Amino acid sequence: MKKIMIISNLASGLYDFRRELIEGFLGEYEVFVLLPDNEDDKYVQTFARLGCNVIHTPFERRGMNPARDLELLKTYKKIMSDIRPDVVFTYTIKPNIYGGLAAKSLKIPYFTNITGLGTAILGGGTFAKGLLFLYRLATKEAACIFFQNSSNQEFMTSHGIKGKGNIRLLPGSGVNLSVHSYRPYPSDDDGIRILSVLRIMEDKGMEELLKAIDVLGTPAEADTGQAENATEATADKRIHFTIAGNYEEETRAVYEPEIVRLAEEGKLTYAGFVDEMDPLYADSHIIAHPSYHEGLSNVCLEAAACGRPVVTTDIPGCRETVNDESGILCKPRSSFEFIRALEKMIALTSSEREAMGRAGRTHVEKNFDRNLVIRAYREELDKIKIGNRT
Repeated sequence: MKKIMIISNLASGLYDFRRELIEGFLGEYEVFVLLPDNEDDKYVQTFARLGCNVIHTPFERRGMNPARDLELLKTYKKIMSDIRPDVVFTYTIKPNIYGGLAAKSLKIPYFTNITGLGTAILGGGTFAKGLLFLYRLATKEAACIFFQNSSNQEFMTSHGIKGKGNIRLLPGSGVNLSVHSYRPYPSDDDGIRILSVLRIMEDKGMEELLKAIDVLGTPAEADTGQAENATEATADKRIHFTIAGNYEEETRAVYEPEIVRLAEEGKLTYAGFVDEMDPLYADSHIIAHPSYHEGLSNVCLEAAACGRPVVTTDIPGCRETVNDESGILCKPRSSFEFIRALEKMIALTSSEREAMGRAGRTHVEKNFDRNLVIRAYREELDKIKIGNRT
């Protein structure tokens, strides 16, 4: 049986956004999934139950430690040498670079998926130059480089990251329209519930989100509206926020005290990491996503699929997920603009917000069905000649 190897830096993301692709490979291919050695056993067991061969690798998601990264490269190369996969798929920066270098050195066909650029590259400077150099080396022989938004594609190709010239733009990871089905819009008679789904870190817009919660959230003791900082658009409405997502440990000390304070005041519910998001989407009236950069926001796609209007930032990877009828875009890194956009959404009638949610569902049905992504992978896979290796 032919062999496919898939390398990722996060088991939950691989499962949530690429499960259907992997399930389609099983039976036709023997599937090997390489995951960090500190991953949650729950997802490892889930991949094993699907029929995948799960292999742990040493991995540090943050930063570039030359010794550790060299160990990772050696590990990838040894695993590939032992298994001899017919094709390799890589996702996110370190798997793309070190998985790509390993596959290239062994002359194994490989596909690179650039799911986003991240602060390390967008921040510029010597570190970014070093990463771009490694990316050029790692993608030089890639059978195809997939991008999730045109801005990322233009940036990377302008820095010489073109592989063999076969480049393809995907509609992100797509969204499973059956799993994330339309949910009836809830009554807002008892208040407006705003949901944010994100990793708790600066790049996801935590500064702006926490400021908005402090300004717009209704304290638990208030009968209606906000206290001193209520605005005309929100003064007669009860507003409650929910955050779902894990802390990034290096910034937990920065954000946890403020999250605890806002929760104690009754303005916020912190739900932590949530496996099944649709019940939270269904119970919410607005999805707020003030991110600084994305490949293509899965949160915005899932929210729209469930029929919820979105307030997000006007950046590549977010702006594509909404149109004028389904959401509101605002300037990134601006608490004032983010709050103003939320106020504009809150000021709409329930039926107007419901109509925006329905428009969002139509938008993702037309442009972001996950089957479109799977079809693109299949088309590119069919272009290369692979056979069992000995």
